[in-house]
Amino acid sequence: MNRSTVGLLAVAVVTALTVGAAPTAWATPATVAPAAAADAAAQTDSRASDPFYRYDGSEPLSSYAPGDVLKKRTLDYHVLGIPTPVKAVQLLYRTTDAQGRPSANVTTVVRSHRGDGSKAVSYQSFYDSLDPEDGPSRAIAGKVTLGGIIANVESIVMAPLLLKGYDLVIPDTEGQTAEFAAGPAYGTNTLDSIRASTRTGATGLHSGTRFGLLGYSGGAIATNWAAALAPAYAPEVNQRLVGFAEAGLLVAPAHNLKYVDGSLVWNGVMPMAVIGVSRAYGIDIERYLNPKGIAVFDELEHGSIVDALGRYPGMTWKDLAKPEYKDPNSIPAFVDAVNKVNLGEAATPTVPGFIGQGNAGVLEGTFNRPPGIGTGDGVMVAGDVRALANQYCATGNASIRYEQYNLLSHLGAMPYWTPRAMSWLDDRFAGKTAPTSCGRIPAGNSLAPEKPAVTN
Repeated sequence: MNRSTVGLLAVAVVTALTVGAAPTAWATPATVAPAAAADAAAQTDSRASDPFYRYDGSEPLSSYAPGDVLKKRTLDYHVLGIPTPVKAVQLLYRTTDAQGRPSANVTTVVRSHRGDGSKAVSYQSFYDSLDPEDGPSRAIAGKVTLGGIIANVESIVMAPLLLKGYDLVIPDTEGQTAEFAAGPAYGTNTLDSIRASTRTGATGLHSGTRFGLLGYSGGAIATNWAAALAPAYAPEVNQRLVGFAEAGLLVAPAHNLKYVDGSLVWNGVMPMAVIGVSRAYGIDIERYLNPKGIAVFDELEHGSIVDALGRYPGMTWKDLAKPEYKDPNSIPAFVDAVNKVNLGEAATPTVPGFIGQGNAGVLEGTFNRPPGIGTGDGVMVAGDVRALANQYCATGNASIRYEQYNLLSHLGAMPYWTPRAMSWLDDRFAGKTAPTSCGRIPAGNSLAPEKPAVTN
């Protein structure tokens, strides 16, 4: 992207965002916790260039409840490094990582000048990166990175929501160690972000604020996991959710790794996902890789989706693994981890859901049709998403709407789905009965847990 294009994009996004929100009187930047050392269990970003992201309170992080605010600050909302008149409140808050340990994370709250604090959308970004410096909160604070371009462009999606009177809560869903594709952590980060947004007067949100969940692709991972975990992990948040809208969803990552294997564009997501999940669950994945695999994983260790797409056309898992691990299911730690991030093993959400999914992956260079997996949008498997929607219908949630876009790929489905999702959320906030596709959704794949491969 050349300099003039970036400049034009920045002007367009700044204009859209500025008409969507107006300057508001905010509290001055402040911290809640005094400086000292965090407990060893806390997962914070040691690479962070901004000290705001580091918990340095005098009490152990474990002494705080999930969602408690640890620090807060008010700043200008930036787009591609350009400050706008819009103000944003950023919160460092206590949450829980994929292994159930206390951790600290950051979320951003943007108020609508047409809102009154009664309704908000938790918008989950699809920034998809293994570098925490690419998170949406960094982009909003003015940091410019290649991987952060996505979080900047998403401001175009957020502006219409602000114009409709929705306040926005924008969590760094992957946490401060950028655990890409580790769905359970996405979910707790999102739910505790909502909790945090209502626990400080600086945001204007409160215990009566109703929330909708919205996310595409990587944002759909966070959206669905938050909806699935909410009844048990954050029941008071679940009571205030009007619904979840998502599309381009990762359901059973082991299936996706086989689907994108050897593709022209999306196969770079394969090592990214393995790195992210391994990071979340403490797996030493390099012991299973050959020299080429180690080189690729080193290249992507702190890379983003922008670095990976189209970089390794035709590359397969067998190209990266030692011969004895050519089947990833021969790695017990891999099997254990992918089963933990399989949405088919998670609870059924209790609130209405709108799920969209493209199915024209050939348009983006993915031609695979693995047995039991089938086709998708280029990176996400349509049969898995259908299976999940059917599973929700069969386990007590009849308020599931499912749409499949057979002529749209992953990139193409988003602009079609987004306005439909916003309209669907409008109806949920208005109290209208949620439509259902239950009984009309075609059958999908098995979402049964992966089994270890039998090795000689």
